[in-house]
Amino acid sequence: MQPQPATGQAGAPGQTGSKEPVHVIGASGRSGQAVYKALRAQGTPVVPLIRNPAFASGLPGARLIDLTGPTGQLRAALADATAIVCTAHARNIPALLAAAPPNAKLICLGSTRKFTRWPDAHGQGVLRGEKALMASDRTGIILHPTMIYGAQGENNVQRLAALLRFMPVVPLPAGGKALVQPIWQGDVTASILAALDRHWQGPKSLVIAGARAVSYRHFIELVCQAAGLKPRPVLPVPAALLMALARLTPFLPGIPCIDPAEIRRLLEDKNFDITPMETFLGIKPVPLEKGLATLWPTPAS
Repeated sequence: MQPQPATGQAGAPGQTGSKEPVHVIGASGRSGQAVYKALRAQGTPVVPLIRNPAFASGLPGARLIDLTGPTGQLRAALADATAIVCTAHARNIPALLAAAPPNAKLICLGSTRKFTRWPDAHGQGVLRGEKALMASDRTGIILHPTMIYGAQGENNVQRLAALLRFMPVVPLPAGGKALVQPIWQGDVTASILAALDRHWQGPKSLVIAGARAVSYRHFIELVCQAAGLKPRPVLPVPAALLMALARLTPFLPGIPCIDPAEIRRLLEDKNFDITPMETFLGIKPVPLEKGLATLWPTPAS
């Protein structure tokens, strides 16, 4: 049985009070698909907005948009919007603010990548989007999830399991002592729907994360357990060496590609206080063990 997002004061999937249409930007993407399906399942009308016309056939009433195109085109697509969920990259928030109706509530997805000590294009884009929202007088919220797992296409954990099958030992910088706090896709979806139900004024920013932080070493143990793999011992290896080896993975058949930046981020603690998430959204995230179990209902031998 799959874990269910906890019901809280803000409501859970299936409890959204308003039946006003919700415009979902990025409805063909990973988190966007999950939100689209959850809204439809509870009987809420959805207006999907997508960039690629190839996905339109599976999304009745889909509108084609280009977040980097002329503002007029996006404004026309959002003209009747009262609530907008934007699962596209947060770098697009300035364009959304320019095009959305003044009274439309905005629910945007950011990323905890904004906290990294080594800013990249992804993290800098999130910071720009957050800054634009917080500088506006719009009623909106940017939700910053930690690493998302469990969605169709969200293959972070599956990539890790595939890599572990080739490795008798697991080389980790600093022995895997840094912390990670992944969030199950069901809790991301529940957080978005809860934000749609909540009433407030002005812009907000909120981190959403898993129930508790664990060390990367323990995370590896839990992934092995969920995937039905034998435990792998952890070997402390300098990060510089692992980053150099990561550059070879694109040339190794059957081995998932690893970006050197992914290795460097293994040195950062990614642990967050979820009290604001629980208090404002009313969402209590599922334990990591239960979330991982949804990826491999019957562990492989």
